[in-house]
Amino acid sequence: MVIMMTLRVGMVSLGCPKNQVDAEMILAQFAEAGYEITGDAGLADIVIVNTCGFIEDAKTESIENILEFCTLKAEGRIKRVVVTGCLAERYRDEVAKEIPEADVIAGIGCNHQLVALVEESLEKEGQLCRYGAKEALPLSGNRVLTTLPFFAYVKIAEGCDNCCSYCAIPAIRGRYRSRAKEEILEEAEKLAKGGVTELVLVAQDTTRYGEDLYENYRLADLLEELAKIPGLHWIRTLYNYPERITDKLIDTVAAHENLVPYFDIPIQHCCDEILARMNRRGDRAMIEDVVKRIRAKIPHATLRTTLIAGFPGETKGQFGELARFVQEMKFDRLGCFAYSPEEGTPAAELPGQVPDEEKRRRADIIMDEQMTVLERKQQKLVGKTLEVVVEGYDRYAECFFGRSAMDAPDIDTKVFFDAPKGMQMKLGSYVKVKMNEVVEGDLMGELAEE
Repeated sequence: MVIMMTLRVGMVSLGCPKNQVDAEMILAQFAEAGYEITGDAGLADIVIVNTCGFIEDAKTESIENILEFCTLKAEGRIKRVVVTGCLAERYRDEVAKEIPEADVIAGIGCNHQLVALVEESLEKEGQLCRYGAKEALPLSGNRVLTTLPFFAYVKIAEGCDNCCSYCAIPAIRGRYRSRAKEEILEEAEKLAKGGVTELVLVAQDTTRYGEDLYENYRLADLLEELAKIPGLHWIRTLYNYPERITDKLIDTVAAHENLVPYFDIPIQHCCDEILARMNRRGDRAMIEDVVKRIRAKIPHATLRTTLIAGFPGETKGQFGELARFVQEMKFDRLGCFAYSPEEGTPAAELPGQVPDEEKRRRADIIMDEQMTVLERKQQKLVGKTLEVVVEGYDRYAECFFGRSAMDAPDIDTKVFFDAPKGMQMKLGSYVKVKMNEVVEGDLMGELAEE
């Protein structure tokens, strides 16, 4: 149909970087089918909402976005609203029933069929719902990058077998599936040739990579090969589960200049009783040992973690233990979330559910403790010169901004810096910045003289 060639497709992708990779693959399918891709979903003819369904706040955000675009459709500004992603997969019947205005609702197993589904929807009225096996979600394919042009996420595996008691991801995404190493390397080389200088490897558990394909963990081997690709300046991984951070992995990161010594270790708690109820592997002693081994071999390594406050049954004493742990361990970067009970997970049925207000209060206390740690660590960098990747120019503050190797995209702190008036800087260029002060955790500096 000739009309299809002129339709514009816009994407709103919510949630994690792994979901963003799925969104980029979906956009590539539409681009290859002749549709025009627009970065402003409000100006599109067809809007795809790639939803998150992980915790309550994410579900609320997803629903609000769907309803917003359904309103635009009712006003005649949009032709079709498509819903996919984790919310559509997790709440199949509920989404279809509660949002009849959505034209296409597709589970993740139908991501590769969205072009056909949209074209079918354009030819007839009524809601179209399709679901497939989770294993049908493609692991590889062309992408339309939606990140800044110099960096890209690379998903090295899909699904999860950890089965933490609070988490719905195994039910939503299915069993853990590693991508073949050859496919990942081919994609990385293609991205590097296209101008990408920073790769961020993601999976629900990156340290488990290769176990299903090669019978043991192969993240270190994969990083060894990625480090050889010309043009890749920074390579970092997210979601490193502590029980699978081996000495080989630490040694591999230490041996290569372009492997960023950034360990994102989601530990969730430090109390052994809580960890057991979470169905987490290992205990506090194991966590402390991992941190000790990393810092012994790579003293300048950046350690990041995530925590959950207010897990069912968490006593005041156990929460106090967590707060002291944050003070003692001094993680470089840390995020803390109030526990969210998810339907169908064992933790949602546990006794001792903590009131919402108290969970939020505890999470706020942890973040206050971490801000103190962060401020002190950042102050130690004042007077030093760091390499920074340029991400843009702040017109209001009249300065450039970017990230050091210690900061992952869209997660951590920023570096704001002055440069000679009228100076132009290419997005994605790596520059030396001398740090002068710390403001609310962010570093402020000036371009260092050559």
